[in-house]
Amino acid sequence: MTSSLMNTLVRKLSTIPRIISLAVIALLAGCQANPIYTTTGVVLSNYSEGEATPYVLQMSDAKMACALGEGIDPLLYSFSRVTDAPDTTGSLLMLLAGNCMEYRAWEAELEYLSADYQGNVPAAKDARERAKRLNAQTAQRRYASFQRAMTAYEFDPAMEPMECPFLFDDQDELTFLLGLLTGMQAIVNDANSGAMAGVPRNIAPQAERAAQCVDNEKWGGLPNAIRALVWLLLPDTRPALSPDPWMVLENSSEMGIEKGIRASMALEAVAAETFGRPDVLEKVIARFAESNATIDVWEEYRLVDMVAHDVIQFSSDKHWIANYGYRTPQSFFGKMSPERDTESVETMSLDDLL
Repeated sequence: MTSSLMNTLVRKLSTIPRIISLAVIALLAGCQANPIYTTTGVVLSNYSEGEATPYVLQMSDAKMACALGEGIDPLLYSFSRVTDAPDTTGSLLMLLAGNCMEYRAWEAELEYLSADYQGNVPAAKDARERAKRLNAQTAQRRYASFQRAMTAYEFDPAMEPMECPFLFDDQDELTFLLGLLTGMQAIVNDANSGAMAGVPRNIAPQAERAAQCVDNEKWGGLPNAIRALVWLLLPDTRPALSPDPWMVLENSSEMGIEKGIRASMALEAVAAETFGRPDVLEKVIARFAESNATIDVWEEYRLVDMVAHDVIQFSSDKHWIANYGYRTPQSFFGKMSPERDTESVETMSLDDLL
């Protein structure tokens, strides 16, 4: 009897280690291995900022880059549930995702102009409505990019007095500057949508002040171009004795060519369209096309220049479709009509062939 009881007790005691092991496994499963997720999130965030972002900024295919933004942003930001949100890289990713949405809005706008040129009213109305909706989505993404950039550098654009953020290197400066630019673009996209996105307009004067935190000459006149656009949108923000905004935009465009990053020229084109200055638009498109033969593009930030090219190309295509029914022929990029300039064309004398 005693022997039987002892055997039973030994069997029960031997199960204790297995029970403890199962409890530990269950506990880890209940925690969903959060330490592993956290580590993975930190690794991905550091890799994105240290390797992926510089690589993307050197790309020459703007549409592929924007696809990366749409594809990677949800994955990277899903780790913000277990670690700090990667707002620095996230600002650029959402900027790229906003570019993708704007490309779709552009296509809808061109379809509208084409249908309008052909007199197809239903098709024109449909394309116009699609363009508005896509502009609203673009505005939402770009406003999110602006917010992330401000959060990344712990910068409150409404603070009085303003304190510039600490920007460690060129990539930080460009990320912050592009965040300001994207905020301004969000306002323009929202206006094109009929204010469907509800982007607050008070970010314009905030961006104008914050742009002074970044060296203007170093970044090809882009900070001053942002300020000039705000002065056009909100004339009361223009400082006393400051130059005419259109002069600032033109000067910024020239600086952009010198520095190899023509984002200022794209901003000048957007301003010309927004405020009805076809004369300015014609000149900036011509100057951009001419600069293609001489510019030494800033390799580390080639993508920014390529996006600027897309903006100018779209402005040109809109003019050509609205006036001639088709997009800009490649050999006519920089011109506003299909008429050839025959004044400087050398002609061959037929007498030499006889």
